[in-house]
Amino acid sequence: MVKVLIVEDDLTIAEVLQSELKKWNLEAAVVEDFNRVMETFTELEPQLVLLDISLPAFNGYYWCQEIRKVSQVPIIFISSRSENMDIVMGIQMGADDFIPKPFDLTVAVAKIQALLRRTYDFNESDNYQNFNRTVLKPGESKLYYAEQEVDLTRTELKILEQLFIQKGEYVMREDMMIKLWEDESFIDDNTLAVNMARLRKKLTGVGLPDFILTKKGIGYALNKESANG
Repeated sequence: MVKVLIVEDDLTIAEVLQSELKKWNLEAAVVEDFNRVMETFTELEPQLVLLDISLPAFNGYYWCQEIRKVSQVPIIFISSRSENMDIVMGIQMGADDFIPKPFDLTVAVAKIQALLRRTYDFNESDNYQNFNRTVLKPGESKLYYAEQEVDLTRTELKILEQLFIQKGEYVMREDMMIKLWEDESFIDDNTLAVNMARLRKKLTGVGLPDFILTKKGIGYALNKESANG
């Protein structure tokens, strides 16, 4: 059974989420000691984490960073702090999605299921994808270039997979969002842009600052000249 860890200090919300997820055959555990979040995470080994921002002791941003040090497990922030800056901060810290409070349980479950599908249903084989002098290895969630490697989150991997398939041709923004998140109506407009910005920062770090092109009103493509130098 798929395990979900709920890190939420509002017991009512935590229990409602736990009960609803169990209806969908998901095993949901609620953190009880907010000083031992990482210990609970290690013991449970969840396939997804639901994480509030405002928590006792350390906030959700801190725990998101701590989890990212040891795991690429999908993380969804659930918080009443839903200003654009909070969403941007959450994604930059390593989260995959953001659900603002108050939320509709149906929408929340749909987003959780969509993230689980795109995380664990992709092909884990060693079928590498090449573009110029870069190599994308989906089974390792890594991009290789000039003897360097980039660790990718599941969302970043999915973005690059779509771009590699097109081999330098543009992928429509709307098509990418549907592929990534099943139904773009559940996604904040900033989510793709923030994930793209985070990915570009990683690529710049290995010498690929212009690897992904953006054409306003159309979408994204790999730069056919970026890795030829």
